Amino acid sequence: MKTIKGPAVFLAQFMDDKAPFNSLDGLCKWASDLGYKGIQIPTWEQRLIDLDKAAESQTYCDELKGKIADYGLEITELSTHLQGQLVAVHPAYDIMFDNFAPDQYKNSPKERTQWAIKQVKNAATASRRLGINVHATFSGSLLWHTMHPWPQRPPGLVEMGFEELAKRWLPILNHFDQEGVDVCYEIHPGEDLHDGVTFERFLEATGKHKRVNILYDPSHFVLQQLDYIEYIDHYHEFIKAFHVKDSEFNPTGKKGTFGGYSDWIDRAGRYRSPGDGQIDFKTIFTKLTEYGCDVWAVMEWECCIKSPEQGAREGAPFIKKHIIEATQKAFDDFAGADIDKQQLKEILGI
Repeated sequence: MKTIKGPAVFLAQFMDDKAPFNSLDGLCKWASDLGYKGIQIPTWEQRLIDLDKAAESQTYCDELKGKIADYGLEITELSTHLQGQLVAVHPAYDIMFDNFAPDQYKNSPKERTQWAIKQVKNAATASRRLGINVHATFSGSLLWHTMHPWPQRPPGLVEMGFEELAKRWLPILNHFDQEGVDVCYEIHPGEDLHDGVTFERFLEATGKHKRVNILYDPSHFVLQQLDYIEYIDHYHEFIKAFHVKDSEFNPTGKKGTFGGYSDWIDRAGRYRSPGDGQIDFKTIFTKLTEYGCDVWAVMEWECCIKSPEQGAREGAPFIKKHIIEATQKAFDDFAGADIDKQQLKEILGI
């Protein structure tokens, strides 16, 4: 068993144009003062990291790591959620996902995809330079628009979709392998990797590539009505990153899992600040510790009711309270004794 590391915080949702949320120094001091020990860095935020420079310069990475360490913090993972999304985009979503790319790549899907692939590869090299061996990202999606099939899907469509997704990711995964870094896909609605079955499809399509792993976030499973506890039993060997985010599902006679196109506050399934939703984090932390999952507990704040400032203040003590110091001894060791093989035979009567 291993003790989960933490508490840590994903900085993406806290970025702002106002201090202290508009600079790395400001956010590091803020996070440290709140009791966090680690930060997950969104690499599309140039105010936090120059990803291209980090991939090229060990000096830059050493200085970045040192600056963060001065605040008593570690980098838990680099994140390329937005760039990973752009590795695979169905044309139906081109206009909306163009917002994730620099202006020069908008309205140019092929060039945008190549830029995204280069970005994710740069994150692998930057992670290695920073001494990090896990990375957080999205898979992107070619099939999500067929999730509830009407008209029915033609035979072979799903297989072809995962073959193409794997084709795009394999060169990236091979680069991560060269750098000694695992790719942790956040299993998430809207992505082709959104549950256990789709993760297994992708794993098979990549030839069971050893760098294919999971960022476990139970909040998305509540909204899908998937057993998020049993999920750990099935996939614990792949769970190498962990988002602490809460959610709730309250269906009515008018709305259910699809939400009726409502705003988040009016949906049956919605994300909440840690401790305010329905997720059994006590059991989650127990399972992850029991299985020896070597992860940081990273708070990802998304809530349609509570302010991010309050969520952040409450997040660190919430995580700290749930971290279990893995025992290195059995509780009944006091009653044990050294026994040789002859004594064992005598106990068994043989």
